[in-house]
Amino acid sequence: MSSVSFILDKRLYELLQESGRTQFTTRDLRDAYAARLEEGCYKLSDVRLFVYEQIRRMIRVGWLVPDEQQRKRGQIYHLQPCPKHLKLELVDRAFERSEKASSKTGSAQLDNVAIAGATSLQGTEQHVRALLKEVRLDFLAAMGEAERYKQLLDEMPQLRGSVEEDYLEARDRGSRLLGHLRAVEKTLKALEASQ
Repeated sequence: MSSVSFILDKRLYELLQESGRTQFTTRDLRDAYAARLEEGCYKLSDVRLFVYEQIRRMIRVGWLVPDEQQRKRGQIYHLQPCPKHLKLELVDRAFERSEKASSKTGSAQLDNVAIAGATSLQGTEQHVRALLKEVRLDFLAAMGEAERYKQLLDEMPQLRGSVEEDYLEARDRGSRLLGHLRAVEKTLKALEASQ
């Protein structure tokens, strides 16, 4: 299987490698991550968003698995071994870089944040639509990968020992992404109905 490049913040990776950190909540990881940042150079809400985005990416590639018990707050995530197909690239100070990039490109957007009501709802809807496209693409890629593995296994059973695990992993990833896709679609319908 060809390796896929996966960029991850070095500090976050080091936190995940600490003994005993096999399961955690977003808040646990955010607080531990914030403790490693220089004091006063960030907002806790920005750190939370950054950490949550990294968690979401890791779920997508199968590195993290949400606990079977779904929670609205305090969702527990379980750390899995780093997937074999990932080529890990650690980046120093990724949070600070993302903050600089967003402040440069988003200074005009900060002025717009003050505008409430319909504009805010439109921005939310646009964000959910973009998320829907992203999740749909990820879902189709995972299902296509699983489908191809299945065809290869049917045509060449001698490959079973070397690719069956990859097939099952792609199939499971597709199933999880289907759940994400349904959740985002329902959220978009709810947003459209509220207008």
